Amino acid sequence: MKTLFKLRILQSLWTPTSPSRLFHKDNRRLVSQIVSHYESINRCEQELPEHFNFASDVLDKWSQLEKDGKRPAIAAFWWINDKGDEVRWSFEELGFLTRKAANVLSDPCGLQRGDRVIVILPRIPEWWILNVACIRTGIVFIPGTSQLTAKDIFYRLQASKAKCIITNDTLAPAVDSVLPDCQFLKTKLIVSEGSRDGWLNFQELLKVAPADHNCVKTKSQDPMLIYFTSGSTGPPKMAEHSHSSYGIGFTVSGRYWLNLTPSDIFWNTSDTGWAKSAYSSVFSPWSSGSCVFIHNMPQFEPTTVANTLSRYPITTFCTAPTAYCMLVQHGVTSYKFMSLRHCVTGGEPLNPEVMEQWKTQTGLDIYEGYGQTETVTICANVKGMKIKPGSMGKASPPYDVQVVDDQGDILPRGEEGNIAIRIKPTRPFCLFSRYLDNPEKTASTEHGNFYITGDRGIMDEEGYFWFVGRSDDIINSSGYRIGPFEVESALIQHPAVAESAVVSSPDPIRGEVVKAFVVLAPAFLSHDPEKLALELQDHVKKVTAPYKYPRKVEFVQELPKTVSGKIQRKVLRNKEWGRE
Repeated sequence: MKTLFKLRILQSLWTPTSPSRLFHKDNRRLVSQIVSHYESINRCEQELPEHFNFASDVLDKWSQLEKDGKRPAIAAFWWINDKGDEVRWSFEELGFLTRKAANVLSDPCGLQRGDRVIVILPRIPEWWILNVACIRTGIVFIPGTSQLTAKDIFYRLQASKAKCIITNDTLAPAVDSVLPDCQFLKTKLIVSEGSRDGWLNFQELLKVAPADHNCVKTKSQDPMLIYFTSGSTGPPKMAEHSHSSYGIGFTVSGRYWLNLTPSDIFWNTSDTGWAKSAYSSVFSPWSSGSCVFIHNMPQFEPTTVANTLSRYPITTFCTAPTAYCMLVQHGVTSYKFMSLRHCVTGGEPLNPEVMEQWKTQTGLDIYEGYGQTETVTICANVKGMKIKPGSMGKASPPYDVQVVDDQGDILPRGEEGNIAIRIKPTRPFCLFSRYLDNPEKTASTEHGNFYITGDRGIMDEEGYFWFVGRSDDIINSSGYRIGPFEVESALIQHPAVAESAVVSSPDPIRGEVVKAFVVLAPAFLSHDPEKLALELQDHVKKVTAPYKYPRKVEFVQELPKTVSGKIQRKVLRNKEWGRE
């Protein structure tokens, strides 16, 4: 097989023509060399093949290596739930099932290459089967979270012009309620043990589908995946990714940030509707030949997670910073994570205090990474690199990441600005193709030679990036620009604070001020709230610059979060400003 892409920093460690490179357990003894290669971003070369398909060019290659005895004898996919059910597939079995599913999509469903399919399923094995089946057929996969309402589903069906929707018994009634107005939808496929009028049953069709299927020959830049991603204004946008952007782009993440090999078993807790699931439950681990481990939990529960890490030979673990916070508050010192060796996080900033507590309780560092739905991993802390608590790490190949002003000019180190990725003269292949049907929004993300992420940050003298906040999260109080993360980091150091979220709040004199929503630790629930608020304000003044302290403090029982555990500051901010 032809080398899929050439990156000087990677050539000595990995190419698809020699995946056995990934077998070397001795690679961990080459940490200094790996980090040196990883940091050589300015010497990076990109060369994409004309055609690429993740199913045939990666998954089927691992299947062949498996047959040849050149891959460790562990599963490619390992799924459990709270009822005691368990599923394990090898790469060969994954190939068998996804070829059958590809025939289901092509024949009974009548779908063709380039058609779009919305898939709204929880963490069940069928989600992975259908994901790969879409890749094999050239059908564009559009994931959605199971928390979508009928209104959300209708918007996505109309905006995407999807010809098929795939969901379960829970959301099928919501789909049927909006069906009369969905002129583009032709097929409904249900994943269910029972039947439903007007729906094809996936499990029944899968049983009788033929197992022979020839994977389509997709071009590297053909569309593969669309994610609906929310912005500060307007309805969600459709970020389109090609077969190469995610299919090849996550190789670096898997090898470096996640530190994966074919001997690893990787558990990522993300919901299937979130792009982090593509990051860490599909492309990164399977590019590395690793096992994808899934525990289908209704919601994140610290005891369940800690027990799972103890009972199963999970070597690599990824969850949201908020989830790590919940785990250290629960306390994990009494658990024995015998196999766990590498922990990562992303999606929102990780408070240094949480990182320190996790290290104290488990002996393991947390390696923070930073990326977006529109990108692959932008920055990361990798094994062997000095970890600076609170930093997102250094730029991840093949991106040239800089901090720029609003005109796209690079700012000096240490100055706050827009985190940006260089796109000229050559646009990185692992960047989204466009916002579908929204050329104005696509163009608005480009300033000068850079793609503007919409996040504010600082790059220090050593090339480490420090997150300040979303451009729309930044609080401007009496001319002082304040990032919510730095205030939250100060608050979490106080023993009374279990969780916090900081947003702007209207003020007649200052325009807006810092407001902290605080979830109290159990031992402080009976304390006088007024005295405790003053104590927290004084604490922040001592820990960080006094102008950043929260002039308003509200104690709440819980914070609004996404299904993946990320705090929804936008919900709190809208409430403060009367935009509910």
